[in-house]
Amino acid sequence: MATENSSGKSGVSNNEFLTFILGREEYGIDILKVQEIRGYDAVTSIANMPKFIKGVINLRGIIVPIVDLRIKFKLPDISYDEFTVVVILNLGTRVMGIVVDSVSDVLTIQSEQIRPVPEMSAALDTRYILGLGTIDDRMLILVDIEKLMLGSEMALVDEVLA
Repeated sequence: MATENSSGKSGVSNNEFLTFILGREEYGIDILKVQEIRGYDAVTSIANMPKFIKGVINLRGIIVPIVDLRIKFKLPDISYDEFTVVVILNLGTRVMGIVVDSVSDVLTIQSEQIRPVPEMSAALDTRYILGLGTIDDRMLILVDIEKLMLGSEMALVDEVLA
């Protein structure tokens, strides 16, 4: 059930989020957008792609672009290890993958546990953030993964792979 939180952004009440780690922060995305979770494997690079698009994989006959969220969010580079995973997303008609440091768990977050994103400088892009989920002493950055992945800067993926 869609609602609007106090930041004016569309959110969901009583929703489940897949939580994952990037750097020192914990993020959450709508579990209904997740198709599967896989270990990180080699990808096929495509020339002239933005740096955050690692390449593509063949997933049971479907060509899936793989985006490294650490690079997308301008975090320091890290070497991929046994905890690095690819979360395969089903975003309407698109299947895409995101590389994250590790997956934590699935949490149910009530709408009253979601706080608005504080006002930040115009240099910080918060349009992809639904809010900050607070559970006990944990704070999660809740990402509107569909808005992020299907944003205008990702249109290159559609042009190249079309």
